[in-house]
Amino acid sequence: MEVIIKDNYDQICEEAVRLIHQKWQVKNGLVLGLATGRSPLGVYARLIELNQRGLMDFSRVTTFNLDEYIGLAEDHPQSFSAYMEKNFFRHININRENIHRLSGTPDDIERHCRDYEEKIKTAGGIDIQILGIGRNGHIGFNEPGSSLASRTRVKTLTKSTIEANAPGFKNKDEVPRYCLTMGIGTILDSGMLILLASGLEKNEAIAKTVEGPVTASVPGSALQLHRTAKVIIDHHAASRLQRKDYYLWVYEHRDKITDFLKKR
Repeated sequence: MEVIIKDNYDQICEEAVRLIHQKWQVKNGLVLGLATGRSPLGVYARLIELNQRGLMDFSRVTTFNLDEYIGLAEDHPQSFSAYMEKNFFRHININRENIHRLSGTPDDIERHCRDYEEKIKTAGGIDIQILGIGRNGHIGFNEPGSSLASRTRVKTLTKSTIEANAPGFKNKDEVPRYCLTMGIGTILDSGMLILLASGLEKNEAIAKTVEGPVTASVPGSALQLHRTAKVIIDHHAASRLQRKDYYLWVYEHRDKITDFLKKR
């Protein structure tokens, strides 16, 4: 796990986009796992800008949405399908056949989840999975207590997650109680994980994710098991990290460290 601490949200997004663009330059047929929420909005805006400036072509890129509310149709304004359409897909030159979404209204939920896992495998696996993190440490909709080996499946949302998502609805009672989400095991299969977090409200979750024990009680802590996980955060989100100075030092000297290792 690499912890990258930036001064503000804009810098967080710039670093994430740099990593994504760098990978795309090596593999134009990139497979991206896409999260929703506030954290990745700046990333999507910058990727759109790269596309519109002719610096990144999405015609061969394949995407997989991370999760979806059960009971919301694809065109429901609060569905994650609609979120991705509004904030990303309609603005880039992606092949519509390469967009994969979990359905909020599947005929057979278990079969739909199995098929989604199979589609990811057929695409060659996810190269980069973008993640946010909830205050309780959830990633995707893998709430505390989720198996670290879990696959795409149904999850029941916690009270805190429902309350956090309520501003997008007319009232809290309208927030769905169930969802479909990629499992933690599915997420860990990705080639690279990019977790984004900013603000003091995320500092406890980040501290437990980065420096706490690996436990199902903090789903984000599973990133400690991944060989190429990037946790990109601001100083507020990093404020409870005990080894913050070390992470800053390593990132500041990353080029010297790389040069040193090449000479070995």
